[in-house]
Amino acid sequence: MKLVVIGAISGVILAAVMKVICRITGNKADILLYNMDYIPILKQWSDKKITGILFHYGTCIASAVVLYYLLIPFGWEMEIWPYILVFTVGGGILYFLSALTETPPAPDDFMAWFYWTLGHGVFGLSVGLLITLWI
Repeated sequence: MKLVVIGAISGVILAAVMKVICRITGNKADILLYNMDYIPILKQWSDKKITGILFHYGTCIASAVVLYYLLIPFGWEMEIWPYILVFTVGGGILYFLSALTETPPAPDDFMAWFYWTLGHGVFGLSVGLLITLWI
C-alpha cells in the first residue's frame, strides 16, 4: 500500500513540476501527462478530463510499484539512483509517443522534450526518496 501512495504522491509532484514549467515558459509539455488519444482502447474516453487524470495517476502508481519489484533481484530497490535513471531515460523515450497524436507539443520540440524528461527525472527522485524514507 505504501508503494501505491508513493506513486500517487510522486504523480502529484510530477504534475506540479510540469504545471510550473508551463506557467513559467509557456511550453505545453504538461498536456502529455493526461493525453491518451494515441492508445486505441482508451482513445474513446480521451475527451473526458477525468480519464486523463486517472490515466496519469494509474501510470505513476503502476510504474513506481513495478520498478520497485523489478529492482529487488539486483538489491537496488532501496537506492535512489535507479529510479532517477529509469524514469528520466524512460520519460525521454516515451516523449516520442507524441508523434502518434495531433495534440501538441510536436515530437521535434526539443524544449518540450527537455522539460518532459526533466519532470520525469524529478518524478524518479521523488519515488526514490520516498521509498528510502518510508519503506
